[in-house]
Amino acid sequence: MLHLLPLSLSCRGPASPPAPRSRRFLDPGGGGAPCRGVGDGLGGVRMLRTRALRGTDVRSDTSSSSRKGRDDARHGGGAGHGGYGDDGEAGALLASVRRLLLSGSSQANDAAAGEEEEQGQFPKRWAIVFLCFSAFLLCNMDRVNMSIAILPMSAEFGWNPQTVGLIQSSFFWGYLLTQIAGGIWADTVGGKTVLGFGVIWWSIATALTPVAAKLGLPFLLVTRAFMGIGEGVAMPAMNNILSKWVPVSERSRSLALVYSGMYLGSVTGLAFSPLLIHNFGWPSVFYSFGSLGIFWFTTWASKAYSSPLEDPGISAKEKKLITSQSTGGEPVKEIPWGLILSKPPVWALIVSHFCHNWGTFILLTWMPTYYNQVLKFNLTESGLFCVLPWLTMAVSANFGGWIADTLVSRGLSVTTVRKIMQSIGFLGPAFFLTQLSHIDSPAMAVLCMACSQGTDAFSQSGLYSNHQDIGPRYAGVLLGLSNTAGVLAGVFGTAATGYILQHGLA
Repeated sequence: MLHLLPLSLSCRGPASPPAPRSRRFLDPGGGGAPCRGVGDGLGGVRMLRTRALRGTDVRSDTSSSSRKGRDDARHGGGAGHGGYGDDGEAGALLASVRRLLLSGSSQANDAAAGEEEEQGQFPKRWAIVFLCFSAFLLCNMDRVNMSIAILPMSAEFGWNPQTVGLIQSSFFWGYLLTQIAGGIWADTVGGKTVLGFGVIWWSIATALTPVAAKLGLPFLLVTRAFMGIGEGVAMPAMNNILSKWVPVSERSRSLALVYSGMYLGSVTGLAFSPLLIHNFGWPSVFYSFGSLGIFWFTTWASKAYSSPLEDPGISAKEKKLITSQSTGGEPVKEIPWGLILSKPPVWALIVSHFCHNWGTFILLTWMPTYYNQVLKFNLTESGLFCVLPWLTMAVSANFGGWIADTLVSRGLSVTTVRKIMQSIGFLGPAFFLTQLSHIDSPAMAVLCMACSQGTDAFSQSGLYSNHQDIGPRYAGVLLGLSNTAGVLAGVFGTAATGYILQHGLA
C-alpha cells in the first residue's frame, strides 16, 4: 500500500490531537490552519460557537440574561443569570466567549462562516476552478481528436500500425520535456502565466496539424511534440494555482471537478470528431478545436490571478478563508530538490503515477482503434462508444471527490482517505480490463471499459490530490516530477502497443 502523507488538519475534537508539524514535511509553515481558541470539550461553548457561525445572534442570550438579572435584582435575588451577580459581568463574559468562538473556528466551520459572510456572492475560488476545468476540457479535446482522425489519415497517407503508434507517441515527447520545467516555472512565477501560455501554445500546434501532416511525417511528428510541450505545463500550473486558491476542506472536490474536465474533453472530442470528419473532412477537427483556445485565453487573462493575494476583486472574507487553509503566499525562490527527492512519499507518488498512466494513455490513444478493428464498429460508432468510458470517469471522479472530502470532514485521516481512493483506482481497472480477453460481446466489452475507467477516476482523490497534501508550496514541482514518470509510461506504452499489434509478442 502506498505511503502518502497528509497535511496537518485543524482540530476536530478531544479525540483528535493536533498533528505534528513534521507530517507536512515539505512545507511545515504552509497550509492548514492551526487549532485556536476554546477547548473542544466545552459542550455549551461549542453550541454557542455553532450558533454564532450560523448567524444566530449570541447577544440575544446576553439580553435575556441581562433582563433576568435586572428582574432578579428588583426582586431581591441578587444572583443574576447563571450565578453571576451583575448583568455587566455576564454580558462581558458572553462577549468574550463570542470573540473567542469566532476567532477559534475549525476548518469546516471557517468555511461555513466564510460562505455566510459572502452573502450569496459566487466564490472567486470556484470561478478559478471552473476556468481550470474549461482549460482541461480543451486540453483533452485537442489531445483525443488525433485518435479519431488517425483512422482516415492513415488511410490517406498509407501509414501502418507501427507508424500510427509513432505518431500517437510523438505527442508525449514534448509532453515529457515540460513537466518538471512547467512545475518550476509555475512555482516561481505563478500559475496564471504558465497555464495561459500552455493553452495558447497547444491550440496553435493543434491548428497547424493538418498543414504538418501534408508536408510529411517528420513535420507531423514535430508538430505533435510541440503540442505536447504546451499541454505538459498545464497540470503543474493548475496544481500550483489550486494549492493557493482552494482550502484543504475543498481540495478533493475541486481537483475532481478540474480533472473531470479532461474526461468531458475526451467525451466532447470523441463525440464531435466523427461528425466533423464526416461532414467537413479530417482537417476540420484540428482547425475548429484549436481555435477554441483563443476564446478561453481572453477570459483567463482578464479574470484569473495566480493567488488570492494578487486578486483585487476578491472579498476580504473569502481571502481570509482561503489564506488560513492554503499556501497563498509569494512564489517560492528556491526549490529544495534534496529534501524533495529524499522523501519516500514522493517516490510513492512517482511510481503510482507511472502505473496509473500506463493503462490510461494506452486506452486514450488506442481505444477507437480497438473498437474499429477488433469490435468492428465503424468510424462514427467508434467515436460514440469511446464516449461512454470517459463520461463515466467524469461522473465517478466528482463522486469520489465528494466521498473523500466527506470522509476527511468526519475525522478519517487524509492518509487513509488517499490510500482508499487510490486502491479503488488501481484494483478496479485491473479487474475489469483483465475480463476483456474472455469477452466476445461488443456490449460487454464497452461495459468493461466503462467500469474500468469509472473506477480509475477515483485516483483523482488519491494520488492526484496528494501532491498538495505533502508539499503545497511545491505542488507544481511535485506534480511535474510524478507526471514525468507518467508521461514515460505514455511514451513507452503507446509505442509498444503499436509494435505489438504489428509484430506480436514473439
